[in-house]
Amino acid sequence: MSNEPNQLEVFPTALDLKRVELTLNMRRFYRMSVQPDLFGGASLIREWGRIGCRGRVLIERHADEGQAVTALMKLAAVKTRRGYRATGG
Repeated sequence: MSNEPNQLEVFPTALDLKRVELTLNMRRFYRMSVQPDLFGGASLIREWGRIGCRGRVLIERHADEGQAVTALMKLAAVKTRRGYRATGG
C-alpha cells in the first residue's frame, strides 16, 4: 500500500471522494460524474452522504461538457480543501 496521494486526471468526467475522520465519527463520500443529457448539453451529477447510507443527489445542467467538467474541477478543489481525498481504483 502506497502513502503517495492519488494523481487526478487532467480532465476527469467522474470522481469519487471520501473523508474519514474516526475521532469525529465522520465517514462521508462525495461522487461526481459528467453525463450527456437529451438536449445536447451535459449534466454534472453529484451524490453525497454518509458511507453506508443512501446519499443525496443533485443534477446540474450545463450547456456543454466543457462547462460541466470545469464545474466538477472547481467543486473537487473545494472538497479537497475540506479534507476529502480521491478513492483508489
